[in-house]
Amino acid sequence: MLDRLKLWVRSVKRDAVALYLAARDPRTPWYAKALAAVVVAYALSPIDLIPDFIPVLGYLDDIVIVPLGLWLVLRMIPAEVMEECRVEAEALAERPTSVTAAVVVVLIWIGLTLLAAWAMYGALMPTQPG
Repeated sequence: MLDRLKLWVRSVKRDAVALYLAARDPRTPWYAKALAAVVVAYALSPIDLIPDFIPVLGYLDDIVIVPLGLWLVLRMIPAEVMEECRVEAEALAERPTSVTAAVVVVLIWIGLTLLAAWAMYGALMPTQPG
């Protein structure tokens, strides 16, 4: 059973990368590209909707939300495009990972969080008459 789970997780990861590739393919409809971008960004992001440290619920997004998003987008993309992208995603999975890319993604998320906090602070704090 553990081997089946590992295989399923590996296929979900491969499909997330394949969706990224399919979103860049001109044969993919625009609405599928838009939803694929959202699903891939969420699946590959280090930030979760539900933090993983919350028992059981923390992994709910990884187990339910991401696969459901993948399933929905996969229905929108032509089968021949997805097949080509899956093959390319398999080839990319064999390449080494980039720590630099991970750091860049985390820095972007931190920057966006700080920007949002600054904007909320400015919107919520009353201005002083002056």
